[in-house]
Amino acid sequence: MAWLEITVHTAGTDPDRAVAALTAAGFSDLVIEDQAEFEGFLEQNRAYWDYIDETLQQQLQGLSRIRLYLEDTDTAGLSRLEALTASLQLSMTTAPLPETDWEEGWKENYPPVPVGKKLLVLPCWLANESTDGRLPVILDPGLTFGTGTHPSTQMVMEAMEELAKKDMRCLDLGSGSGILSITALRLGAKSAIGVDIDPKAEDIARENAACNGFAAPEFTALTGNVTTDRPLMDRLSKEEYDMVLVNIVADVIIGLAPVLPAFVGQSGDLICSGILHDRLAEVCAALDAAGFAITSIRAKEDWRCVTAKRRCQQ
Repeated sequence: MAWLEITVHTAGTDPDRAVAALTAAGFSDLVIEDQAEFEGFLEQNRAYWDYIDETLQQQLQGLSRIRLYLEDTDTAGLSRLEALTASLQLSMTTAPLPETDWEEGWKENYPPVPVGKKLLVLPCWLANESTDGRLPVILDPGLTFGTGTHPSTQMVMEAMEELAKKDMRCLDLGSGSGILSITALRLGAKSAIGVDIDPKAEDIARENAACNGFAAPEFTALTGNVTTDRPLMDRLSKEEYDMVLVNIVADVIIGLAPVLPAFVGQSGDLICSGILHDRLAEVCAALDAAGFAITSIRAKEDWRCVTAKRRCQQ
């Protein structure tokens, strides 16, 4: 099927007004590219972002437009769209797109990813492919954060390979897709608990675990914020964990640092990642103040991964 890409140019106007008009007229699946909206989103979510792709920022510089797609045979839809944009005093351009199997084509962007010496991240549609002796970590990569391609995630997985113990108990804070919890179970963990503040992540992580053959009581997915949800913290701290994973961003790790000793066993390992190089000193200082001794620091591109143990109590 051939499609037309329609671009409605909204520079110098309020793009929300155009979005509302397009939606009311029955046009859906709109792609909004607007510098002001992007910067507003970043400001409102500053606590969750340490790194913004400079290329993306440059691409959005001065940009304000809405893109949508119509079948190239939808002449009636195109006419309605032309009339609507004219009434809004906006211009639009059209460009033909080659015939593509959109439902399957995106999968080409997710090949198997070897990580460390033992692991292989596989998209779920390749679950039956040969792993050449590596341990498969099977995911649906289209659902949420954690596909195994980011340096911060890979460094955690590499550290887990080195530190994993048979029958260990693992706690994964900021679990996203569940990739690290699944990795722990593949490496011999007795149990893994994944916690995320996004309720959607709970279901997604549970589904990904099931794709790997893991379910309760081996894997448990929970929703909540351990720094503010006292009942959740009390539930989780009833036992100490052999491995605690925090792959988020520096500010969140710093905020979590004071409560982490409640989870990490005296001989357990804490692995923190998602840390940009220029935030490393702050994270290490927060962990030190919380009673942890840094045991190693990994580096990949601009990202750092810190492993630590609780200091022995005198």
